[in-house]
Amino acid sequence: MEANIAIPSDGKNTWDGGGVRPFGASYGKMMMWFFIVSDALTFSGFLAAYGLTRFKFIDSWPIADEVFTHVPFIHGIYPMYYVAFMTFILIFSSVTMVMAVDAGHKMQKSKVAWYMFATIIGGLIFVGSQAWEWNTFINGSYGAVKTTNGKVLQFVKDGKQIALSDFVVGSRMDERVTHTKKNGLWFVSGDEVPKYSLAQITASYKADPSVQIRIEKIDMDKKKKYILSREKGLAELANGQRVVEGANLSANEYGNTIFANFFFFITGFHGFHVFSGIVLNIIIFFNVVLGTYEKKGHYEMVEKVGLYWHFVDLVWVFVFTFFYLV
Repeated sequence: MEANIAIPSDGKNTWDGGGVRPFGASYGKMMMWFFIVSDALTFSGFLAAYGLTRFKFIDSWPIADEVFTHVPFIHGIYPMYYVAFMTFILIFSSVTMVMAVDAGHKMQKSKVAWYMFATIIGGLIFVGSQAWEWNTFINGSYGAVKTTNGKVLQFVKDGKQIALSDFVVGSRMDERVTHTKKNGLWFVSGDEVPKYSLAQITASYKADPSVQIRIEKIDMDKKKKYILSREKGLAELANGQRVVEGANLSANEYGNTIFANFFFFITGFHGFHVFSGIVLNIIIFFNVVLGTYEKKGHYEMVEKVGLYWHFVDLVWVFVFTFFYLV
């Protein structure tokens, strides 16, 4: 038996003969909403895992104000300033996307193009800033010593953390060097050689009584890490296993290694979403310039990519809150 399906001549109330549109949305927009909901559940799972892990290791979790303190081309400690700037840029790009969608509803081609161009620039600034932040996080700021029992020893003077270069003197006490292209080798397996050796750090610590050692454990009442006495610090230093410079998946100069694992995974996953959004925006931008949507009589593609862009902006608000503010 053959089914007869009535299709209105304007095509505004059906999915190409597939029935009435749910909520009046087109097939493309509905599928975008399905994707957004499923992706939101994925991010929710990641952030929930982060929250539970942080709660479990709350007394050794790195303090964000001591980790994210850098601003490009400016020396000094500026906690969270650059991260706040990145967040502002991404949120502002969401505003320009709203304006592009609104201009599309009014069939204003030139305004759509300009607002989408501004959105793309904002996304590029954010992704570039995130890459710079990753590089800074990986290279580190101070350096630390990891002991055989997994403790991370940081060095302080007058209550403030200092870098190894601030008190360690002399050159390395061994002849091991990192192979590079300059000395004839393209690649050699093994960890990169740290700037200072354990013996050198220990000797410099003994020679400077103003330097103290603190561990990653946090005094929950004072919200500060425990600073050891000179004697206790020397005893911990004697158990040193390796010098840690920066953060990677196996060691983290800022404290608990799991923090670095979550940071790389979640911010990297979000950064991939932003990069994908930039690529989509560039494609749509060129279609706008070429007049593709003007010929079709609507800018629905701009609206669909706008939904995705607002989603990645909203996700960053939660990532920013979990990683940097809480």
